[in-house]
Amino acid sequence: MIAKLTGIHAYVTDAFSRYASPVFDVAVRLFIANVFFKSGLTKIKDWDITVSLFADEYQVPVLPPEAAAVLGTTFELAMPVFLVLGLGARVAALPLLGMACVIQFVLGAANPDYDNPMHFYWMFLLAMIVIKGPGPISLDHLIRARLTHEPVSRS
Repeated sequence: MIAKLTGIHAYVTDAFSRYASPVFDVAVRLFIANVFFKSGLTKIKDWDITVSLFADEYQVPVLPPEAAAVLGTTFELAMPVFLVLGLGARVAALPLLGMACVIQFVLGAANPDYDNPMHFYWMFLLAMIVIKGPGPISLDHLIRARLTHEPVSRS
């Protein structure tokens, strides 16, 4: 009986690893890419307001408002494309993770009324991509398999 349960457990675990995990990896990449890409689109709709927000409300330390607006918007529009494709996904997640940290810990700390746990969620998902990678349904995986002459696997 124990052996049969162990076998069932192994079968179910393997099925989740092979099929559900890769789909989940893609879903995470698509979700977080959507969040940042929409934010970038909002910023380019009215550039004057965006620069004004960086000057008055966001007040990113060290960078002038115009430079912070350009960098933030560029990262929000470009990095999600890489995440969706799973191309350089670990590297693409890093600036977005940095932005989420700045939003939460620098800008949030400057405003005592600020309380948005969503940024922690974003940081967790982005950190997962940085640590775990984009998963087997990605260009990164395909390129690595081609370069190492390994068969393309599902895990």
